Amino acid sequence: MPQPLDAEAVRRWCRFALDVLGRDREDIDAINVYPVADGDTGTNLYLTVESAAQAVTAAGSAGPTLAETVHAMAHGALIGARGNSGTILAQLLRGMADVIAAGPEPAGPGTLARALRRAAGSAYEAVAHPVEGTMLTVATAAADAAEDATGPGGAARHTADVIAAACAGARRALAATPDRLPVLADAGVVDAGGSGLVAVLDALDAALSGRPPAGRPGGRRGPVTSRRGADCDAAPGADAGGSGYEVIYLLDAPDAAVPALRARLDALGDSLVVVGGDGLWNVHLHTARPGAAVEAGIEAGRPHRIGISALTDDGGPRARPAPATTRTVVSVMPGDGLAGLCREAGATALTVRPGEPPGGAELAAALLAAHAAEVVLLPNDDTLWHAAAAAAEQARAAGVRVAVVPTRSPVQGIAALAVHAPERRFDEDVVAMTAAAGATRFGEVTVAEHESWTMAGICQAGDVLGIVDGDVAVIGADLGQVAADVLERMLSAGGELVTLVVGEGAPASLAARLCEQVRRGHLGVDTVVCEGRQGVPLLIGVE
Repeated sequence: MPQPLDAEAVRRWCRFALDVLGRDREDIDAINVYPVADGDTGTNLYLTVESAAQAVTAAGSAGPTLAETVHAMAHGALIGARGNSGTILAQLLRGMADVIAAGPEPAGPGTLARALRRAAGSAYEAVAHPVEGTMLTVATAAADAAEDATGPGGAARHTADVIAAACAGARRALAATPDRLPVLADAGVVDAGGSGLVAVLDALDAALSGRPPAGRPGGRRGPVTSRRGADCDAAPGADAGGSGYEVIYLLDAPDAAVPALRARLDALGDSLVVVGGDGLWNVHLHTARPGAAVEAGIEAGRPHRIGISALTDDGGPRARPAPATTRTVVSVMPGDGLAGLCREAGATALTVRPGEPPGGAELAAALLAAHAAEVVLLPNDDTLWHAAAAAAEQARAAGVRVAVVPTRSPVQGIAALAVHAPERRFDEDVVAMTAAAGATRFGEVTVAEHESWTMAGICQAGDVLGIVDGDVAVIGADLGQVAADVLERMLSAGGELVTLVVGEGAPASLAARLCEQVRRGHLGVDTVVCEGRQGVPLLIGVE
């Protein structure tokens, strides 16, 4: 059933876009052939949307208007934009936000069509040397199709009809990108940035139509024969080999200072994109003179969050010199007690607070801060998988060998860390850790924050929930009884070791009660109790 384009729809859009790009990120990276060989278009788009989604979440789930929500989305994308693809996407979202915020709530079909047109126009304005056959072309085709649907004779009666038409137009344009850009035809691929943009538009279609997001458009026409990069919509004559560094920074500057800045930066290199407005800008450039690029920003205003990355002769990131430390483990943990256990075992722990999951950029920073040639990442949470995969790509681009063990719970992370042996070969160590995590069933006892449907029935706010392997299995009123029921269910399939991780809000006698339950009913099963100090009262692992 069609849904209105209101604040809640924008929140759904962000969630769906993050899921879709997380799913398709590696495939989009793989078709990255124009014109810089960095192979990270999908990753950059994911990190940009992740920042937008976090900003929308921070704006709150109740109260913000449509205008406030779309502005939060655009601002988050702007400050978190990565690479040319992410920077252009940020400008597309800003163009849409400006039109949607100025219209009625919920937005109507005409407003959405005008928003897509403004998005495409503003993106062309932001790129120093626009080229057809890129995500710019795809954005224009989406706007054309939306206008056709809302113009004389158009069939659109709802915003869902408009975005469905826009998605269809975008997909047709994406399929034709090799016909407009020879480098894509030579490689047998469509434009990577355009493919990512179609995914974002599909997510909006899902948010408004109620349909699940469509699958990623076919990315290849044949085998890829070139890896000259695809994360830029600069002129095809741009000399990627002569641009030794990627420079990106946020800039506080008056709008009047930007034209001169663009002209100066354009003379310093290629792949120039400057997006933003109202005093805040995101600047992206490939150049052999990174110092001069930053100095230009200083003359225009106040640059900050400056990033300078060396590029190889083919446009990819240069590998870092091998660090002194050979291998380490980075483990994401939800409590300082759990983090302490990881540190005692020799791992680097990243402690997160409840409701504040780390993003891909934060995880990537933790991987690089480990200063190791080889890093094993334990996300310890299902919802962190896409962010962990994106962070691993960022670290690999900097020359670090990274493996992500798909741990779904802190107790699986503890089990994986227990068999970690840095003297083994890297692949053997990762396999052993993955096997140990996979052999550990995980449970959780928590308190429901609101009414919800679950696998065990409807729960109310304040109910105690017992979760086994990610699904709600028990709903009750007494925390101790629910914990006992969950433990019994988990041990019904057998086990040799039970790990109880006690968190905030757990009764002082809970661990002793459960240990006694194991001792009396399950001979030969050992029990270990840890003070995790995590936000949920209890975590249970059974190996």
